[in-house]
Amino acid sequence: MPIVVQLDIMLARRKVKSKDLAEHVGITEANMSLLKQGKVKGVRFDTLEKICAYLNCQPGEILVFEPKNDLSTPAG
Repeated sequence: MPIVVQLDIMLARRKVKSKDLAEHVGITEANMSLLKQGKVKGVRFDTLEKICAYLNCQPGEILVFEPKNDLSTPAG
């Protein structure tokens, strides 16, 4: 998947426990773990907003696009 979740890196930088973030955001620790591992199909904007507000960061610091070789050229 070309979208890589780097939430664990941001948690470490901010010295925040995922348990505390999950509680603030209003999701279970299990769902937070799945999100950190990149094992989710999507994330709601309001969830992303709460995460960014709590960690004082931008969405691009959590979600990174790493294109595969076949996606690097535009369709035409």
